[in-house]
Amino acid sequence: MALLSQQLQRFLLSGINCSSVLKTNKKNILKERSRCCSAIAIDAPASLTGASGIRWGSSRLQGAREEMEDDVVVRSDNLDGFSFAAVFDGHAGFSSVEFLRDELYKECVAALQGGLLLSGKDVNAITEALQGAFIKADTKLLNWLEGTGKEIESGSTATAMFIRNDVLIITHVGDSCAVLSRSGKAEVLTNSHRPYGNNKVSLQEIRRIREAGGWIVNGRICGDISVSRAFGDMRVQFNGDLLIAYPDVYQVPLRSDAEFVLLASDGLWDYMNSSDAVAFVRNQLRQHGNVQDRRSQDNVSIVIADLGYTPVSQIHL
Repeated sequence: MALLSQQLQRFLLSGINCSSVLKTNKKNILKERSRCCSAIAIDAPASLTGASGIRWGSSRLQGAREEMEDDVVVRSDNLDGFSFAAVFDGHAGFSSVEFLRDELYKECVAALQGGLLLSGKDVNAITEALQGAFIKADTKLLNWLEGTGKEIESGSTATAMFIRNDVLIITHVGDSCAVLSRSGKAEVLTNSHRPYGNNKVSLQEIRRIREAGGWIVNGRICGDISVSRAFGDMRVQFNGDLLIAYPDVYQVPLRSDAEFVLLASDGLWDYMNSSDAVAFVRNQLRQHGNVQDRRSQDNVSIVIADLGYTPVSQIHL
């Protein structure tokens, strides 16, 4: 899958002046540019650095907001063939993301016994371990924010994945989204945790918040925060059941029809549906169009895991 084409670069950032950070695993280099000219960089086929031959691309793109509060993490430590990636969508400052981008991975790996549980394929044990890791990371974050006094009202969502070429495990809190391309068809893997909406998950979140003594004003918990699950947010966690960091955990088998996983913060999905995003990444459509051109006011963070099952000959340039 050729993800370095000019079409893909234009797709997300056509003609937009902003500050971008472009990451590559090969040399772990950060490059800042005054004018965005690349959205997602992925290692060339001859430079596979991920476990199980998975190629990675990631990007952080600042929208109209004053501060970039998102971040992405990609770790190819080869935990029995598994790699790790996560997208963090911060709010009220960057401090929570700054803490979580290292600490959450450490807690997950420790809970998974250095990866041994992943190898054991015990779904319940893996789920309980990852749920415990997220809760522990949240507790540590709240203590750290209080102890340092750094942006104590900050918070963050997190959607993380452990992936091998035959299985994907997602742990999810908040409103970022993971999408899998199966033979070109978008398969949405996560549900957004929001205190508004009429879908089943949103109604469950609204009921939980109200039963905990909270209220919702204009789609915000206590008129304040527009997600129902997140890390940090000390001002809302005066009641432990209003805003929680308890994650959903999904295990998804990956067969030969699984082409790539697209993980992105809500700044992308609020302005582009999953089918459109998957179709472009897969087919490198020639038409212009990008998130910021569609007037996204949010920051956008994106990770792509290319599983290598889409033959380059099938991609129309």
